[in-house]
Amino acid sequence: MDPVTTEDRATEPLTEYAHRLTRRVRAFDHRHPLLWDLHFAGFWVTAALIDWAGGGWRHNAHNLDVPGGLLLALSLGFSLPLLWRRTHPGAALAATVPFALVNAWTGAALQAALLQLVLVYHLALRRALRELWWATALVIAPVLVSVARHGEGSWDQQIGSQLMSITVAALIGVTVRTRRNYTEALEDRARRLERERDQQAQLATAAERARIAREMHDIIGHNLSVITGLADGGRYAATKSPERAAQALDAIATTSRQALTELRRLLDVLGEEEKQQADRTPQPGLTDLDQLLDGVRSAGLTIHTTTHGSPTLPPGRQLTVYRVIQEALTNTLKHGGPDATADIELSYEDRGAVTVTITDTGNGSRPQSPAGGRGLPGMRERTALYGGTLEAGPRPHTERGWRVRLHLPEETPQ
Repeated sequence: MDPVTTEDRATEPLTEYAHRLTRRVRAFDHRHPLLWDLHFAGFWVTAALIDWAGGGWRHNAHNLDVPGGLLLALSLGFSLPLLWRRTHPGAALAATVPFALVNAWTGAALQAALLQLVLVYHLALRRALRELWWATALVIAPVLVSVARHGEGSWDQQIGSQLMSITVAALIGVTVRTRRNYTEALEDRARRLERERDQQAQLATAAERARIAREMHDIIGHNLSVITGLADGGRYAATKSPERAAQALDAIATTSRQALTELRRLLDVLGEEEKQQADRTPQPGLTDLDQLLDGVRSAGLTIHTTTHGSPTLPPGRQLTVYRVIQEALTNTLKHGGPDATADIELSYEDRGAVTVTITDTGNGSRPQSPAGGRGLPGMRERTALYGGTLEAGPRPHTERGWRVRLHLPEETPQ
């Protein structure tokens, strides 16, 4: 952190206090606009009446014999319209013009006439800039009357001075307006970014839930199917061959442990923010296919594999191939029947392209997935991540069984 100087310590609290006070005043004004307008207008009404009652107007007057009642009316005519300076600045300015003309004609030259510049400021702050042209004409008109009536000062000097005052008031209004619009734009942008961030977080959460659902379905569904097959085989073997039944129980225990291990690895990924050393890709790949096939074979399904080419796939594609094969074999175990067999053909091509075909000789029909099922939709989602295609359906009528074909195209260079 940068060192804080003694001057910073002295000025920062005052600056923070000023900012906090400004925010409080603006918040109060936003909640009670009429009350603030009454205070503002009341202040200038009081100032105008003090100028009238105290005789301060005589120092600039061209005529000292103006009646007191007229002076009172002029003072109120300049100050009271300030009450509507924010809601109707144009109308408030127009209301002061008759008093300004009378003020110039009689030679009273009340200082309260300068309050017209406050209305010019609010016009520049809240209305279109083209309205400043007629506002300028309204404020200049009394100056022309005063010069023509009393003849003090040159025309260019009087008009130039008034134009300069109008210009300064308008520039202040435009500057404040620009700053306010800029601040509102920043606040709006911040709100939109916050909404977009929340939407992105919701989308990321939904995508993560979908990914977890796919993984849980593939892990639990496959292993439970293998365990079911082993349990059925062990039940039949228990009466005739106790040794085969014991082997089936051992295989069930091994498969259950494998399922628990994969679930733990998946949960480790979900908690990797708390465990910085957690493996970011603890998912099975092509090297785990043999173990997968051995487990399915132990459940009673005969599998033949054919491989063309050498696998050179990144981890993500390996996981997709693994899960699709796992899901296809799980469905064969569930629906293929006791005499079903499966054939797996893997064709590896250049630059990560791969084609996998899984066919079985079991019952060619498959029950419709229940609502929320993750089997075939999960395989399609995995395939879509890499722009691939997935075909799944019964084989031709002349052949029994089911066929699943996965194709992942070549990797696109980034």
